[in-house]
Amino acid sequence: MTSPTKKSEGKRPVVMKGQVTQKMTREAFRERFNARFYDPAFRAEDGAIARLEAIAWRAYQEGRKAPVTQKAGAGYADPDYDLSVEWREASQRVNAAQARQQDPSTRSRILVINASSRNDYTCPGEMSKSFRLAKRVEAVIQAANFDADFLDLSLLSSDHDRHIHPCKGCVSTAMPLCHWPCSCYPNHSLGQVNDWMNEIYERFAACHGVVIVTPVYWYESPSTLKLMMDRLVCADGGNPDPSSTHGKDAQRAKELELEGWPYPKHLKGRAYGLVVHGDVSGIEGSRAALADWLDWMGFIEAGAQARLDRYINYYAPYATSHTALDDDKGVQAETDNVARAVVNAVTAIRAGELRRPDDALEPPRAK
Repeated sequence: MTSPTKKSEGKRPVVMKGQVTQKMTREAFRERFNARFYDPAFRAEDGAIARLEAIAWRAYQEGRKAPVTQKAGAGYADPDYDLSVEWREASQRVNAAQARQQDPSTRSRILVINASSRNDYTCPGEMSKSFRLAKRVEAVIQAANFDADFLDLSLLSSDHDRHIHPCKGCVSTAMPLCHWPCSCYPNHSLGQVNDWMNEIYERFAACHGVVIVTPVYWYESPSTLKLMMDRLVCADGGNPDPSSTHGKDAQRAKELELEGWPYPKHLKGRAYGLVVHGDVSGIEGSRAALADWLDWMGFIEAGAQARLDRYINYYAPYATSHTALDDDKGVQAETDNVARAVVNAVTAIRAGELRRPDDALEPPRAK
């Protein structure tokens, strides 16, 4: 693979070590494992829990991240590499979704993301304003005879054992070490399972456009949204072939990047819209950061009316915020227009009438 990046000049890249050099102790591991079973209802099964903890400890000691593998086979850089069965299945689903997305006979599909962490099933006891606004977006999309795929990130707060595990920053070691889709999870030796992102990657690959509806938490995006954003780094330059780096071989990944890496944008060409709301401050910065992120990944903005930031219930009690949203007919109509703008953009993109003006330009620095 080639790219405009500077070729290696024969110097072997250095892999820096020394930050974390020891595994957890047996005692610390046992305490962490048993914390999941704090409820006295589990006491009748203490013997079984102890046996399971011993199995988990061995998996941790042996580093059995992907305990079920099969040879990569034809089409991979190293056909003899032991490839995670879970990763292969996720990759196949993403590729199938991408194929459907590119098929002109399929219905147009827009991913609607409620980015608030709040819902009425758990501690807040009340639904979020973002959810209500996102449902307006969904209704407009459906009225246009498009498919609306509703992704409610608040389920991270209310579902049992649902996770978006944090990005481990593989890309900062070398871009080819960041696999598309992400191969960092599940990591069975660390108990890092039930990761939602493989499903989310598939849903992004399947869509023709995306609308993100989000509040502002302390001047920034909610942690639920930021977790998803960070894990989507593999869609922007990620490596679709883990066998080429022998899994997580940092040295090989560095060498591969320096040989010339194309930094493929796996989700480019999709339209986007944004609805960012707050009650005191931070909406402009949050909206701009989200737009910059989507622009960088190769998404196509759907016009000025598709990038909305508004205050709802400005400097008023939180307790009246839903009433304020009910009364704010302007922000309701503006939210509807975000959806309409993305519908229009998707229609134009699929008809070959809209593309990024800089799409044919070769970036002098591809990173």
